Amino acid sequence: MKRRDFVRGMVAASVTAKTVIGQQTAPSVAQTPPPVPKAPGPLPWMRGLMEVKALPMTPLVPDAVAKTDSHFFSDTQMATLRRLCEIFQPPFWIYPGALAAGTPEFLDFLIGVSPTDRREMYQSGLDRLESDSRQHFSIAFAAVNAAQADQLIRPWLRPWMNEHPPAEPYARFINIAHTDIRQATTNSQAWSDAARANGQQIPDVDLYWYPVEPNLRRESSGSSPSPEA
Repeated sequence: MKRRDFVRGMVAASVTAKTVIGQQTAPSVAQTPPPVPKAPGPLPWMRGLMEVKALPMTPLVPDAVAKTDSHFFSDTQMATLRRLCEIFQPPFWIYPGALAAGTPEFLDFLIGVSPTDRREMYQSGLDRLESDSRQHFSIAFAAVNAAQADQLIRPWLRPWMNEHPPAEPYARFINIAHTDIRQATTNSQAWSDAARANGQQIPDVDLYWYPVEPNLRRESSGSSPSPEA
């Protein structure tokens, strides 16, 4: 009887141990996440589309975002351009000259964002002016007087050919620069302000672009700029 009781006790202990182990492992099985369902096959409107891929994220270097130099022309080229502007468009009657109208600075911006051939034409043309001035008068073009400038520019100038500038590169630069300087000056805000201040009602007034904000630079007269202003 004792041996039989002993066997029964061993069987009961074995069953109890399995039950306890099953109770402890059950939660771990329940915590396993369900398998992720597979995406459906390509739909008709998805055919031919490329697989979406994340774009690589690269750090930005501050100097690579914007140019630190605010001018396109070199210092020597800019000095030559300023003197050329002064010669081609001096002050006239009530109107400011090219320097007072900010024409050199405007052309520095405009040519800097122009096509490559126009940028190269201006750079080589300004360099040629500087070189010719030093060769003939031993001074920079920025320092030439009116008579010296006339000797350097007059042989190349064809003002009656504005619509058809010469094909020769240097002559082409002189004539295109002549037109650009005059147009930039007469279409400047300084030119329009001078006309309005003297009561001039001419079609050349207000041909420059106003800022995006309405009436930012307008008088408080209640008038709104035209769509083309």
